[in-house]
Amino acid sequence: MPKQPRAWQRMLSGRRLDLLDPTPMDIEIEDIAHGLAFVARWNGQTLGDYAYSVAEHSLLVETLFARLNPAAPVKWCLAALLHDAPEYVIGDMISPVKSAVGPSYGALDDRLTAAIHIRFGLPAALPVAIKKQIKAADKISAWMEATQIAGFSITEAGKLFGRPTPSLIADLSIRLRPPVEARNDFTARHHALLEQMP
Repeated sequence: MPKQPRAWQRMLSGRRLDLLDPTPMDIEIEDIAHGLAFVARWNGQTLGDYAYSVAEHSLLVETLFARLNPAAPVKWCLAALLHDAPEYVIGDMISPVKSAVGPSYGALDDRLTAAIHIRFGLPAALPVAIKKQIKAADKISAWMEATQIAGFSITEAGKLFGRPTPSLIADLSIRLRPPVEARNDFTARHHALLEQMP
């Protein structure tokens, strides 16, 4: 009988995460923050001396979500911060690669998302309206990244992601910094949001 391929990964916390059957008990925010801080957005094809990490992107998306939805309960801000959390183990695939991989990528992402959400007191699957609001913030972040560090023209980025309201992003800019700084800020923001949850 052929040996089954290994489908789990050992985390720095010592947890062993089974990608085919992830459980909330095997999820630790420190593992997520560390992994995301070392995963590069745009496949690393960005300007600067540091990669733009998924941790940094997630912090920006949560900020944008809160600005777009100032009355949103804190749990949805936490969901926005964690919107790309599965990428701490599966990496950040750009949209063309996700399309090429097909539905199996989406199923893996959904399983990990459900375990992460349950671990931190969120519903396994978010309401459709909340997912759309997080996606709106995600697209604004993508436009900012595209125009500031990924070499896209404003016109090209506008066609792909839509152009955000200038006042919404006027005081925001893309931050390129060492992974340890993004990791620490991601972890701190996660703890702050958890403390605010009822």
